[in-house]
Amino acid sequence: MRRVVLCGPVLALALTGGCAAGGGDEGRAPGAPTGVTAEAGSATSVHVMWNAVRGDPPVAAYEVHRGGTKVAEVPGSARMLDVVRLSPGTAYVFTVRARDTDGRLGPESRQVRATTPAAVAADRSAPTRPGGLTGRAAGSRAVQLSWSASTDDRKVVSYDVYQGGTKVHSVGGGQTATVVTGLRPGTRYSFTVRARDAADNLSPAGPPLRLTTAPGTDGNTDTAPSGFRATARLDADGAYYLDLSWVAPRVDGVVTEYQIQLDGQPATSLVWGGDPPRGRATYSFYAGREKGVEHRVRLRARLPDGTWGAFSAQRTVTTGAGG
Repeated sequence: MRRVVLCGPVLALALTGGCAAGGGDEGRAPGAPTGVTAEAGSATSVHVMWNAVRGDPPVAAYEVHRGGTKVAEVPGSARMLDVVRLSPGTAYVFTVRARDTDGRLGPESRQVRATTPAAVAADRSAPTRPGGLTGRAAGSRAVQLSWSASTDDRKVVSYDVYQGGTKVHSVGGGQTATVVTGLRPGTRYSFTVRARDAADNLSPAGPPLRLTTAPGTDGNTDTAPSGFRATARLDADGAYYLDLSWVAPRVDGVVTEYQIQLDGQPATSLVWGGDPPRGRATYSFYAGREKGVEHRVRLRARLPDGTWGAFSAQRTVTTGAGG
């Protein structure tokens, strides 16, 4: 399944298709996720986090289980999940499993436990913003962060760490330092921290902290999609479409989201809700009914660390000219 969101003046469109998982006989199933942790985020939610599992073929998705029940499946680029709609004051057990692009499901991780705090009545006061955010790069793929504690009229239950506008990490309310992993070498990041109480009230974010990871042996790896091709096609309905194809960048994790830029402006966000295609990906979108219109098109991927990669090469196509 893939979900397509058309931005700006273009109308929204949803496409749904079958996503059959193959059960190939060759290769090995992915290993069990390591580094699994669980922290209560509020009276009704728990943050579950884990380390990436590397494999060949790569991991396409992770399953998060509560007890013996699968509660969610997330893309292979994810490293955390907020499990919501839980009961206050309740102990829970979680495990995580990895599934590769051939459909093989790996073993469960070790069990981790978390207890949600008791419910609080009519609490509408958010915690104060965390202050004094400081940090440093810890090599080429991690950063160490620390901040001063927030205050709340009841109790701070957790802290959420954001990279840009994406939540990438969470820790318990008694913790004011952490290590964020899964980053890219030689890359500049912007981090903020917000506090959360048991009623899910979220504090404002403090000023951002900008850090650059150290260069690594793969620091110059190209994050742009490769082999990008674009042609114009006249459909039977009399309208022109742009047919695109590309190969995903080789990065840690699986890329599930792309942004397509048309004539210098974002035009389409493409999100695969199931297994992303292996090898060459393809996509077509509407380009109008007028012949002889020239378009410039390129695309970029949202990488597993929440940042946008580099744009692909730009292609110029003209409707009615064949490409």
